[in-house]
Amino acid sequence: MNRVKSFTHKSSDNLSELVYQKIKNDIFDFKLIPGERFTESEIALAYAVSRTPIRQALYRLQQEGYVEVSFRSGWQVRPLNFQYYEELYDVRIVIEQYAVQQLCLKEAWLIPELIQLKNIWCIEPDHYLRDLKTLSQQDEDFHCTLVNALGNREMSKIHQEISEKIRIIRRLDFSRDDRVDATYTEHQQILEFIFAQHSHAALQAIETHIRHSRDEVKKITLQMLHLNAGL
Repeated sequence: MNRVKSFTHKSSDNLSELVYQKIKNDIFDFKLIPGERFTESEIALAYAVSRTPIRQALYRLQQEGYVEVSFRSGWQVRPLNFQYYEELYDVRIVIEQYAVQQLCLKEAWLIPELIQLKNIWCIEPDHYLRDLKTLSQQDEDFHCTLVNALGNREMSKIHQEISEKIRIIRRLDFSRDDRVDATYTEHQQILEFIFAQHSHAALQAIETHIRHSRDEVKKITLQMLHLNAGL
């Protein structure tokens, strides 16, 4: 476990938050592999901090479902459960299809959030982003913005929670250039249908897009787990 990063000269609360974010990012980046076991002492040594902020961060991550603890064997990154993720994707589809359907009833060119999405995604291929993390966040923002544009705060909250839970595998969707190009093309189509108020086509496009992304990230995740298991 070679992840040494010192968090010196930080307050207790800030230190716990930094450690929490660092461990979470290491899980998202597959630096901590699903199913990997570790102790608080190992993490404390790797991050060059005391065990107290490590323990606080791990308990937060346990509550969020990212890690598990056993009395005898210590901590473990929660193994991936693809059935669980597929169910989350199904809920995403329901929420986003409703959002798209409602947006098609509105004058999209008068909605600032949709204009902003069009400026970000409806661009020439030469200007496509290729940075994995940046593009992954922009993709998540695209889908959250579609839901947020309705103004239903409770729906947006539920959708944001789902987006957070699937982020660990979703960000892998941009580890290949063909997936980057496909995402831009599919987002452009979705926006085109919304602006044209073609509800049926928009509903079909958003469902196809999400299911395609789900299938691709599952395939890529399995490949990554296989490669890491062979190291």
